[in-house]
Amino acid sequence: MAYLLALDQGTTSSRAIVFDEGGTMASVAQKEFTQIFPQAGWVEHSPGEIWETQIAVAAEALSLAGLQAGQVAGIGITNQRETVVVWDRKSGRPVYNAIVWQDRRTAGFCDELKRAGAEDEVRTRTGLVLDPYFSGTKIRWILDNVAGVRERAERGELACGTVDTWLMWNLTGGAVHATDPSNASRTLLYNIQTRQWDEEMLRLLGVPRALLPVVRPSSGSFGIASHGVFSAGVPIAGVAGDQQAALFGQACYTPGLTKNTYGTGCFMLMQTGGQPVESRNKLLTTVAWETGGRCEYALEGSVFIGGAVVQWLRDGLGFVKSAAEIEPLAASVPDSHGVLLVPAFAGLGAPHWDAYARGAMLGLTRGVTSAHIARAALESIGFQVADLVAAMEADSGIGLEELRVDGGASQNNLLMQFQADLLGVPVVRAAVTETTALGAAYLAGLATGVYADRDVIAAKWKVGRRFEPAMSREQAAAMRWKWAKAVERAKSWEE
Repeated sequence: MAYLLALDQGTTSSRAIVFDEGGTMASVAQKEFTQIFPQAGWVEHSPGEIWETQIAVAAEALSLAGLQAGQVAGIGITNQRETVVVWDRKSGRPVYNAIVWQDRRTAGFCDELKRAGAEDEVRTRTGLVLDPYFSGTKIRWILDNVAGVRERAERGELACGTVDTWLMWNLTGGAVHATDPSNASRTLLYNIQTRQWDEEMLRLLGVPRALLPVVRPSSGSFGIASHGVFSAGVPIAGVAGDQQAALFGQACYTPGLTKNTYGTGCFMLMQTGGQPVESRNKLLTTVAWETGGRCEYALEGSVFIGGAVVQWLRDGLGFVKSAAEIEPLAASVPDSHGVLLVPAFAGLGAPHWDAYARGAMLGLTRGVTSAHIARAALESIGFQVADLVAAMEADSGIGLEELRVDGGASQNNLLMQFQADLLGVPVVRAAVTETTALGAAYLAGLATGVYADRDVIAAKWKVGRRFEPAMSREQAAAMRWKWAKAVERAKSWEE
């Protein structure tokens, strides 16, 4: 039996999962880490804490599975994508905290670029929109706002990268400074047509080329992990951003197949094959992965606050003590009593792209209870996903036949049924919902010969539960109309 270790470095926790070659979880370990909010709209992580928690859970997962590192065929890494770190090449010490994908501090700079007419050029080259979500403007902010950093970067003394790159650097003792195309395509610095770092984007954002990692195929040789628990030497053989890894883990290998991951945010990807499809509805065009010498693409819609709204109910409002308590609380009432919650805490993502939107709760009356607000919070996730589906169908010309789902909040049956009701198509939860980590493991397994090809992997995908729509299309349309009205109220709140 071959085993694969997936390092799943997420926005709120670091996890490690050991899979056997059948795709079954042998063990899982998870550790949350600190969320840092220096100012309104700013979100940071400690790069040291990211690394420490990730290596700790890797050791714990191996121990729980009863394995030595030498028994692992390969390591797959998947990560929160647009979060970025800049560090010293000699000491390995970060020059600043990691700036998280949710962070909005570069909204003003993005607006400057839009006013300068750069938006169309940026979309053509990168497939992305000008938004503080992406890594490039975050790198520029660090270069311009941390004393001496720009000069050191231009002298070649510093390295930067998304979290996959930071983990590989540490796993290999600084021997590997690399990323894969799925992560590179989220930086605003990578040309998705030429599949190279783009000189014009580097110039536009003021990022020195010397900072950037080499880009290698998502499934292949990245180097040997040799740190501590991996002292025997284990190949790092698969790397993909979390959403592309989930698409791979959901076996969406045919154009048109679509998955949605319900994590901190919600991320929907439709596989579009070997050619990038340009969006007319403010979706993103992104690299899905590069395997076997072939690059494949996807359309993506991003919701910034998905499962994080449940965290907010737990930690911010104190409605519950654990996230698991939200579903029974929401299910204790038949509906939201007219309440609509727009969780634009970090602005709105696709298809709105409004960095100045803020959260709003509408329809409040004296009869509203915490249960109604909990239900409205869950429904807000479903509404945002339905907006993405409408945009994706319009861009691709493909009507959705089913939505494959995964991620933590996909375990919420109330939410999944509401999602099927809104969409009017079946929502299919995979038997293994840890498809992000599974995708990373599969990419590593392909590179190390555990799997002969993708057909072998596709045969392993199985349905866990299927949710059929039960709501009338008229009722769903009325609810979505009211939601659209609420979203308009939340837009452009900040100047």
